[in-house]
Amino acid sequence: MRRQIEGSRAIAETVACCRPGVVAAYPITPQTHIVEALGSAVKSGALTGCRFIPVESEFAAMSASIGASAAGSRAYTATASQGLLYMTEALFNASGLGLPIVMTVANRAIGAPINIWNDQSDSMSQRDCGWVQLYAEDNQAAVDLHVLGFRLAEELSVPVMVCMDGFVLTHAVEPIDVPAQEQVDAFLPSYRPQQVLDPDEPVTIGAMVGPEAFTEVRYLAHHHQLRALEILPSLAQELHAVLGRTVAPLTAYGVDGAETVVVTIGSATGTMRDVADELEARGEQIGVLALTAFRPFPYAEVRSALEGATHVIVLERAFAPGAGGIVSCDVASALEDLPVDVSTVVAGLGGRAVSKSSLHRMLADAADGRLARLAFLDLQTDLVEQELARVGHPQRTRSPTLDVLRDAGVPGSRVR
Repeated sequence: MRRQIEGSRAIAETVACCRPGVVAAYPITPQTHIVEALGSAVKSGALTGCRFIPVESEFAAMSASIGASAAGSRAYTATASQGLLYMTEALFNASGLGLPIVMTVANRAIGAPINIWNDQSDSMSQRDCGWVQLYAEDNQAAVDLHVLGFRLAEELSVPVMVCMDGFVLTHAVEPIDVPAQEQVDAFLPSYRPQQVLDPDEPVTIGAMVGPEAFTEVRYLAHHHQLRALEILPSLAQELHAVLGRTVAPLTAYGVDGAETVVVTIGSATGTMRDVADELEARGEQIGVLALTAFRPFPYAEVRSALEGATHVIVLERAFAPGAGGIVSCDVASALEDLPVDVSTVVAGLGGRAVSKSSLHRMLADAADGRLARLAFLDLQTDLVEQELARVGHPQRTRSPTLDVLRDAGVPGSRVR
C-alpha cells in the first residue's frame, strides 16, 4: 500500500514480508533504523518465525548470517561504511560458500577523516567480493530490489547486496508502495536451500581446496554471477506481474539519439533526469543511463545503450585515489573499440549535495570541451591550492585535514 513512510522503515517492512528466518544485526548509522524496526517487529510478534540476533560487531553479524544460512535459514543483515569493511573477510566466505544471504548497505563514506554522510565508497570497495550488487535509484526501487534480491539469491545460491544511498534514501520520508504479504508470497516461495548442514546427513562445506581445483571453484563463482544477468529479465517480469513495477539491470532515459549520455548509479539519477528534462525544454538532448546491476556488470546492455553516443559522462559517488573512476572503468571496457569519449565526474563525496545547478555547469563544460577526463564536481580548488602550498614548508606538527577545515571556515576548527 502506498503511503508516507521513511525509507528505512519501508525496507524493514519489506524484509519482514520476505519472511527471514534469522536477522543478525549490529547498529551503524545510517542503517540503524532498518534493524531497529526489524527487531521491534520480532519482539512484538508482528514478524514470526524469525530469530533476531543482536551481535557484538559487524563481523559477528555476517558470521551469524553465514551460520544461519548454512543451517537452512533465510538470512538477512544490514550495515554501512566501516561496518561493511569490518565484515570483509566474512563477505568472501559467504560468497565462496554460495550462501544466499541478502544484505542492505546504507551507503556511507569511509574514514579517515571521519564522515557519517553518504557516498558509495563502502560498497564500491567490496565490488569484487563475489556478492551481487544492486543499486537503488530511489526508495521504491530499494523496496522492490529487496524482494527481487531474496529470489535472485536463492535461485542462484549467491549472496546479494542491495545498496541504497544513506540518509538521501534511508532517512527520506516519502510516498512508497510497500508490498503486501500476499504479494511477496506470490513472488518469493518458501526458502529451499540448495545446500544445508544437517546432523542426520553430515557434510563438509568450506573444505580446503588446493591448486588442483581452486581455479575451477573460482570460475564457477564467476559463472553464477553472470547467470544473474540471464535470469534477471524473467524474474523482473514475474515481479512486474505481482507489483506492477519494473526492475531492470539498467534504465535508459532519453538515450536514443543523444550525443551526450550521463551514466548514473544510485540516487543522483533522479536529479540528473530533472536536468535532462530542463535541457530538453531548451532544445538540448542529454541521455541518462541508470545502472542498477553493478556486479555482475551488464557489459553487453551498456554497450548497446551507449553505442550511439559520442561522449559518455560517468557520474560516480566514489573513486579510486591514484587511478580515477571505478564505474567508469567498466563503462569504458563495455565501449571498447567504439568512438566514444568517456569522462568521469566524481560527485557527492561525504554527503556533498549533487545539485541541479552543478550538473548544469558540468554539462556546459562538456559542451564547450572543457570537461576533463577526470573531474570532481564542485571541487573547491582554492582550498586545495592553499593546502598544497603548505606542503614542504617546515612546521612542527600539522594536519592537512585540519588545515583545510580552517581554510574553509568550519566552526570549531580553530579551537586549539
